[in-house]
Amino acid sequence: MSSKKKGGNSMTQNYKLFATDMDGTFLNDQMEYDQAKFSKLYQKIAANNIQFVVASGNQYYQLRSFFEDYPNIIYIAENGAYIRDQQKEYRVVHFKRENVDEILRLLSKHQGLLQELVISGTRSAYVLDNANPKFIEYVKKYYYRLQQVSTFAEINDDILKFSFNYFGDDLEKFQQKLTEKLQGKGDLTTSGHGNFDIIQPGLHKANGLQVLAEEFGIPLYMMCAFGDGGNDFEMLSEVGDGVAVANASKAIKEIADHITDSNNNQGVLNYIDSVFKNG
Repeated sequence: MSSKKKGGNSMTQNYKLFATDMDGTFLNDQMEYDQAKFSKLYQKIAANNIQFVVASGNQYYQLRSFFEDYPNIIYIAENGAYIRDQQKEYRVVHFKRENVDEILRLLSKHQGLLQELVISGTRSAYVLDNANPKFIEYVKKYYYRLQQVSTFAEINDDILKFSFNYFGDDLEKFQQKLTEKLQGKGDLTTSGHGNFDIIQPGLHKANGLQVLAEEFGIPLYMMCAFGDGGNDFEMLSEVGDGVAVANASKAIKEIADHITDSNNNQGVLNYIDSVFKNG
């Protein structure tokens, strides 16, 4: 089920917080999880006064849709820009209006790019009316709240993130030039295959956990986090027990303290279950 990767914590009963990425980590490839098993484990988690946290680059409303029956779960959404539970906001960090305008100006120089753009706000995500219908249907899988607008200028919301697809032949050149032009305004990240996010400089899941550390008095070394990809790197590096699922990237496995089963084999739930059994 798990194996030691480097000199991190052993199995321990001293965890005060579990944090998990969703896509490719907690969810299987069908975007599902074993709800019956989680329900039983969550009772143990709550009984032991352990906080359960979902940490993802995705929208808060989409993440919450998986856990409507668990009001005490906290969500580090949009890679740390928006942190809240069902009752309380813990942090909202949004782009300055002038930076939103400049980012849109830069993106509009590339033909068709705005039709492949999703802008994430605190209240909703937004796409253009004239976006490809297939693109809109795809986006709805990841954005529980989505509005179509005639122009992005009409959005009245605090903006957290930009996500878009770029299909030009000069992908590497495009990435390099846009990164240079965004300096100080936003960080360009990619999961490959022409999918890009523009996030706020310096934000990631680990500093989202630091916000919760200060809010609840839980040191990072008493946290256990699960992940599979690049935007989990800081989170798994900084907590006391960083756990990679078996399907994680090589870089994530190399910095993990433990490796658990794959996302399709409920690796996160299996690991938490073993913590209680071995505690």
